[in-house]
Amino acid sequence: AQILEILGRHPKEASIVYCISRRETERLAKQLTAAGLLAHPYHAGLDAKKRHKTQEAFAKETLDVVVATVAFGMGIDRSNVRLVLHTGLPKSLEAYQQETGRAGRDGLAAECVLLYSPADVFSWEALIRRGAESSELTEDESQKLIDSQILHLQRMRQYAQAARCRHTFLSEHFGQSYKLSNCKNCDICLGETTNLADSTTVAQKIISCVARIEERFGVRHLCEVLRGAQTEAVQRNGHHHLSTYGLLKSFDQRMCENLVHQLLDQEYLSRSQSDRPVVMLNQKSWEILRSQRTVTLLEPRLKKAVRSRKESDDWNGVDRQLFDHLRQWRRKIADGRGKPAWTILDDRALRSIAREKPDTLATLLQCKGIGEKRLADHGTAILKLVKQCDYESA
Repeated sequence: AQILEILGRHPKEASIVYCISRRETERLAKQLTAAGLLAHPYHAGLDAKKRHKTQEAFAKETLDVVVATVAFGMGIDRSNVRLVLHTGLPKSLEAYQQETGRAGRDGLAAECVLLYSPADVFSWEALIRRGAESSELTEDESQKLIDSQILHLQRMRQYAQAARCRHTFLSEHFGQSYKLSNCKNCDICLGETTNLADSTTVAQKIISCVARIEERFGVRHLCEVLRGAQTEAVQRNGHHHLSTYGLLKSFDQRMCENLVHQLLDQEYLSRSQSDRPVVMLNQKSWEILRSQRTVTLLEPRLKKAVRSRKESDDWNGVDRQLFDHLRQWRRKIADGRGKPAWTILDDRALRSIAREKPDTLATLLQCKGIGEKRLADHGTAILKLVKQCDYESA
């Protein structure tokens, strides 16, 4: 439902949905198509003919939604991608930057959404270890590769759970400075998250529980104890008798794990480097327990914040029927010339025409993206299409 809601913000617009696994791309593409939104899967496991067919349909604008692994996007010549949606955590910030960079290449506003669950980290860690083990590397080389990739993954997770501007975080990661204090585009700067009430007290409860379970368990078990879960592992270890048992029962498992990961990412807790990482205390942990340090934790804001969008780039006043007719006309011209559709006219120009509905060459020339050459090449055809669409509407 959440994915459909996000895609629903971009009807008939180019969207790339990224998944971690091939199986997930197949499943999600089927679900979206069944819901009335035509979507094709794309991953390295498909035969070359199917992959080429999907790429071609997307480039020619006969297909708007592709559900893909990281294999999709390289070499795709479509500048008007309005949405890049990650249904899981990418494996690195470098991969994330490259994949989100496929949105809005025509200069118009685009949306990038990252849906993240702590379980994504475990999925990637398993894939990383499996890939290294199946390679022809020596044991030492394999371990170095695993360590390097997991380090990239941890940095990606830190980005997803950061309590500060996403653009600032990305800029610093790539060695650049971001001078604005508020980018006015990411969820943090738009106010889509809020500070958790009594953050320091919640942090003290979590840290106290880590001490009570003697720093021998991972995030999931820690949260099961904090939430008062009656699991076999909790009962077997006698953790239901601890004073910290059920201290965070008002939080669901996902939110509780999210809070623990925020403490890990802010280095208020540590994590062992092993196949089964356990949560551990550090100097900052003790400072928090002694009330020598305060903590800020984030939670989602219940009421969705209104996103900022440039007036010139939105759909206000646009005749959607005329826009669709213009798109079909553009596709036909592009196919005849063997060129990408956006090279004929980009979406900014089509929206401007569908908003202004020009009836003379002079007024058409005032529309965004229309210069003398395009006016000479397509002006008469566009005016005819506008008039025809007006007649059909009447």
